[in-house]
Parts: sequence; C-alpha cells; structure tokens
Amino acid sequence: MKIGIILETKEPEKAWNAFRFANTCVSKAHEVQVFLMGEAVECEQIQHETYNVPEQMNKFLEADGVLYACGTCIKSRQLEDKTACPISTMNDAIKLVEWADKVVTF
Repeated sequence: MKIGIILETKEPEKAWNAFRFANTCVSKAHEVQVFLMGEAVECEQIQHETYNVPEQMNKFLEADGVLYACGTCIKSRQLEDKTACPISTMNDAIKLVEWADKVVTF
C-alpha cells in the first residue's frame, strides 16, 4: 500500500509518533512519503529528552522513506540553510495525495 503522511506540527510527541508510524509502515513493506508543512518543517531542530524526533526522521530516511518539506514554510522561517529536507511545493503535496492509497495527518 502507498501511504502519505502530512505532518503539520513540531509538537515533539506528535512529530515523534508520526515518524514512528512512518517507520513502522516502511517495516511492513509499505511505500511511504511524508510531507512536512507549517511548523513541522522545524522537526529537524526538535530537542526533547523523551521524544527524539530527529532520530526517527533519520531512521525513516535511512529506510528509503521519501520526505518533502514545504518550501514556502521553510523560507518563511528562514531555514533554507538549516534543513536537509528537499524543498517542495504545494504541487508536490497534491502529488503525494494523488499517489497515496491512504493519507494520514498528524
């Protein structure tokens, strides 16, 4: 199954669970794409003693998960030089929704 995940928060526990969900989907041989929108483009910088979001993000990328980040959201936060996420557009978000069999939002 193709699963699209749209993450729109940098709240540590929710972001951590979104990537844990993505990683579990990948481990069950599903194709997964994640689109970061709004404050979620700041996920790489989350520092939390319980919910290690960057670790889960890296695990997702190492498992060949596909990650997009809203370019407008990155630019509005002046994070262009601080992100490894590919800068994407709203058209890429639409493609993710069209591509996916199911879309989950966090």
